[in-house]
Order: sequence, then C-alpha cells, then structure tokens
Amino acid sequence: MPEFLSILPSAVLAFAVAVTLLGGFVKGAVGFAMPLVMISGMGILIDPELVVACIILPILISNGLQVARAGLGKARAAVAEHWRYISIVCIMILISAQFLRSIPKDAMFIVLGVPVVVLCAIQLAGWRPRIGPGLRRPFEWAAGTLSGTLGGLAGTWGPPTVLYLLALDTPRDRQMAVQGVIYGLGSVMLFAGHLRSGILNAQTWPLSAALVVPALVGMWLGFKLGDRFDQERFRRVTLWVLIIAGANLIRRGVMG
Repeated sequence: MPEFLSILPSAVLAFAVAVTLLGGFVKGAVGFAMPLVMISGMGILIDPELVVACIILPILISNGLQVARAGLGKARAAVAEHWRYISIVCIMILISAQFLRSIPKDAMFIVLGVPVVVLCAIQLAGWRPRIGPGLRRPFEWAAGTLSGTLGGLAGTWGPPTVLYLLALDTPRDRQMAVQGVIYGLGSVMLFAGHLRSGILNAQTWPLSAALVVPALVGMWLGFKLGDRFDQERFRRVTLWVLIIAGANLIRRGVMG
C-alpha cells in the first residue's frame, strides 16, 4: 500500500488528484495559476502544511518542462538580463521556506489565502505598475524579495513575476522565456528549501510525486483544448473562482 494513503483518506486523495488535474489544465490552457488552483482548492479539505508539500514536485516538474520548451538560448538571455530579480527570488524562497513550520495552522490558512485573493484581484483589475529606468534596480530587489517570500511560504511567485515583467514593459515574446527561467529555478529552490524545512519528507514526498501525473495530464489537455474557447473569458472566470476559494481559506484562518 502506498505510504501516502496513511496521510490522506482515499476520498480526500481523489479530491487532491482532481484539483491537481484542474490546475494542470489551467496552466496548459492559459499558462498560469497551477499553484494558485492547487493551494486554494486543496486547502478546502487538507491541512495547509500538507498542501504546500503536495504542490512542490508538480511545480518542479511542470516548470522544468516549461524551461525546456522555451529553449536554453532564451533561458541564458533571460538570466543575463534579470539576474538580480532571479537571484533574490531564489534566495528568499530558501530563507522563507524555513519559517513555514513555525506558523500556526490558522495563520497558515491566511498566509495561503491572502496572496491568492490579492494577486487574482490585481490581475482582474488590470493594474500594472510603471517603473522608470532610474528605479529599475531597487524595484528588482524589492519585487524579488516579495516574490521569493511568497514563494517560500505559499509556493506562489508567478503572479508577482508577471507584474514585475509588465512594469518593465518586457515584450510578450520575451516574457514567456523569462517566466520559464524564474519558475524553473524558483521551483528548484522551493524543493531544496522544503527538504531542509522538513515539509517535504519521507511521508509527504510520495504524495507530492503521485500528484505529478495528474498535473502533467491536465497540462496536456490544456495544451490540446485551450484554443477551443475564449481564453480571456476562461482566464477571468478562473480568477474569480480563485478569489472565492482564497476568501474561504482566509475565513477558515480567521474563524479557526
């Protein structure tokens, strides 16, 4: 019997698989939000610390595939241009991951829910910061610190990265390559950080590994079917659903 069946009842495991499949589908269809879907969805039934453990390997593998699709030449160019942001994101993911186990359970629901609600609301509002050339360096350090901290605690540094690239007026064709590198390296740091923190351990890593399969199946379906519907409408509906799910996590944290 797989070890992770002792951690989650079979019905809850089936729910986690379904949420992961949906998260992979959204990522394949519109290119974002798999961690947000998994966190806000699985957080309905699963303890927040275990939710973070669940998302680590699906994020690592899916982001690795994204980097491979972008190509190594574009990846090297992205690192050369954005090395400050990438460096601080990676460092802060490693550091902040070590504090996760010291956060009380109720507070963890808030830690997971608030970034989901805020980041989705920002995307729905269409807000984007504007940064002049003279402010680029401090903005890179500040934005990287915020993104990395969210990444280590909640596994979510994608939406802040998108805002960072928009603020710098990064051309869309370069955005995908830069995002692939940041997501890929960040997921390696998330994996390493939570190996050290103890979140990913002998009991939880088999569960996280088992969720890689539905994540990849969902991505494949998203790639195949994503062009058959209005992507912008699908993106907005997804964001609204995530806001509702994130608000529920906050409610659980506040009400105990």
